[in-house]
Amino acid sequence: MSSTPTAVQAEAQTNQLVAKLWNYCNVLRDNGLSTIEYVEQLSYLLFLKMADEIAESSFDEAEAIVPPGYDWQSLISKKGVALEIQYRNILAELATKTGTTLGTIFAKSQNRITEPALLEKLVIDLIGGEDWVTQGTDLKGDAYEGLLAKGAEDTKTGAGQYFTPRQLIDAMVDCIRPQPGDTITDPACGTGGFLIAAHEHIRKHHMQDMSRDERLALSDGKIFGNELVTGTARLAAMNMLLHGIGSSDSKSLISVGDALATKPDRHASVVLANPPFGKKSAITVIGMDGRSEREDISYDRPDFRATTTNKQLNFAQHIMSQLAIDGRAAVVLPDNVLFEGGAGEKIRRRLLQEFNFHTMLRLPTGIFYAGGVKANVLFFDKKTPRADGKPNTDRLWVYDFRTGKHFTLKQRPLRRADLDEFVEAYHQEDRQETERFKPFTYDELIARDKVNLDITWMKDPALDDADSLLPPEVIAQEIVQDLQAALNEFAAIAEALGGEIPPEVAEDAPVVD
Repeated sequence: MSSTPTAVQAEAQTNQLVAKLWNYCNVLRDNGLSTIEYVEQLSYLLFLKMADEIAESSFDEAEAIVPPGYDWQSLISKKGVALEIQYRNILAELATKTGTTLGTIFAKSQNRITEPALLEKLVIDLIGGEDWVTQGTDLKGDAYEGLLAKGAEDTKTGAGQYFTPRQLIDAMVDCIRPQPGDTITDPACGTGGFLIAAHEHIRKHHMQDMSRDERLALSDGKIFGNELVTGTARLAAMNMLLHGIGSSDSKSLISVGDALATKPDRHASVVLANPPFGKKSAITVIGMDGRSEREDISYDRPDFRATTTNKQLNFAQHIMSQLAIDGRAAVVLPDNVLFEGGAGEKIRRRLLQEFNFHTMLRLPTGIFYAGGVKANVLFFDKKTPRADGKPNTDRLWVYDFRTGKHFTLKQRPLRRADLDEFVEAYHQEDRQETERFKPFTYDELIARDKVNLDITWMKDPALDDADSLLPPEVIAQEIVQDLQAALNEFAAIAEALGGEIPPEVAEDAPVVD
């Protein structure tokens, strides 16, 4: 009898599988596919293979994820042109399962592997020759997620827009501490990283104490998300299903569409999100104040107190609406949300008055796959109005994880341990002020010009200490990051004043989970 692998062994196995998957991607790249396309094609095949292994290990025939005749076994029974035809038939048939998880996964799916010999090599020799579902580990999900992370490094083909660093996700989840009774969502879920991390946290800390009904609810309806892009929603649905969230024939836990287009029809006690950065080039927003900012796409959101076409400010308002009373949120938002006037000031005032905006983590550059991103994590709870009319925010604790912190994606990547100090400070019952962690009262914040929350007080020690000079590649990277961030901010100002923005600047900065 084999023993359960240790965490180190499981990580090593996962890394080996990820490396093998990436080698498959090299094969597909030679066939002319982009990063997103070959991750997508591998996803179809991996999903069919893993579903087959799960079905074989189950004693219940009803557990089959993919219907007979359109499963992995139907694929490997053929070769050459016949295999390619069957693969196309599988994609077409499973795409008809509208409204289910299978339907989301295979929506608008196409075979882009045009050479039957290459498809056969992938199916029979490479993917078919590996046991992907390993007892005692979650290699099926972790290896798949590792492939997504690897693809995110290829920013030249846009893969980075679908991925938030797992180290940051885990730290945010460790702060929020999702519970079995929580309803958890992400309105811009990308590949589902926040939702999966929340699910894993509950399983790790609460599974033994959960009732059968709680376990069923956790995997089928209490965790849900929304994604604008069909292809990305596909990856999220696969990722969640392979992590044991949802079922193939039930209603999809990932809805596809623009979350900002309509008022949320379901509240959540926990919202974890990293909405896409940037500003849509075509949008009309009609808010509660009756004003409208007009471009081409129309949003009628009477629940929005402030009218703006700034997408991040609108996502902040959307999340405010989606949170249930006593619900808690952790949201990654760019610096402009902290200082932009007009609608930005209105939203900040509302956040401080109606919510308990208790913590803000100021993030360093160099941790996102998109360049020029200066962002923060805002932690806030939704509260009922106080009887005495006083604001629900008593004080905001700001943690400066930006000054003196220097990361790059390859030479100096962010580690989960880098955020341990912040998570520990976050959970202190009696918070203590430190060099990096400082409180600001409501009165201090509201007195700032336009309620500007772009707060900083530290000076980078590297600027004063000649002995602490950073490596040239890190300095160069930070210069690029600062220039890109400045360009993005100037572009936003110019657009607000009615100026024309070059297309390469106006496009959304790609940072999605």
